[in-house]
Amino acid sequence: MFSKSQIKLIKSLSQKKFRNKHRLFLIEGKKGIFELLDSSLELHSLYTVEDIFNASEEKINLISEADLKKISNLHTPQTALAIFHMPEVTQPEVKGLQVVLDEVQDPGNLGTIIRLCDWFGVEDLICSLGTVDCYNPKVVQATMGSISRVKIHYLDITEYLALAKEKTSVYGTFLEGENVYTQPLSPEGIIVLGNEANGISSQVEQLISKKLLIPQFGNSHKTESLNVATAAAIFLSEFSRRKITGK
Repeated sequence: MFSKSQIKLIKSLSQKKFRNKHRLFLIEGKKGIFELLDSSLELHSLYTVEDIFNASEEKINLISEADLKKISNLHTPQTALAIFHMPEVTQPEVKGLQVVLDEVQDPGNLGTIIRLCDWFGVEDLICSLGTVDCYNPKVVQATMGSISRVKIHYLDITEYLALAKEKTSVYGTFLEGENVYTQPLSPEGIIVLGNEANGISSQVEQLISKKLLIPQFGNSHKTESLNVATAAAIFLSEFSRRKITGK
């Protein structure tokens, strides 16, 4: 059994202000927890109905399924929930291939983009201050453990891009851009992805070096644009392919 104060803390972490106050976030499900336990992140506490985790005993709390249901954010709770300390993240350097997000709002999209950065070896993901919180439980769930392997920065992206464009190429994703498959691409640079409904803001657009487009190959003109996470996958794949082939 756990205390009311523990329950209060766990439930409070569904809100950004309390995550930031305590510098803690939660994750549910065995697979994601195992991934984070195997990372550099520090475990705060673990609540589980199965004694299967290799962690410090004083941090493991064996609980009933009924108790897990009390603290879970999921409609159908999984078998474990863990709380981790947020990592300290320093100011990013302009290096390698980076992704910048301009006001991305959907937790599933951000979680998928974090996984894509992990898959394609992007070390730094830079988010505008208005982008959804990466420690939102839905985002953490969608990353499937990748949140422990990608450095995620929240900052004024106009200031960052203004400095970065003096050192590297800044690519933006636009419906009126040039075909990504035919344009010369640098193996290093910054890919800017915009808000789901409004795209890249006018302030950020002024800092773009090259506007790129994913061409539509189908005959239907009813599809106006691609989901931002899908677009991220295509752009990262094409930049990675160019790096390998040199073409």
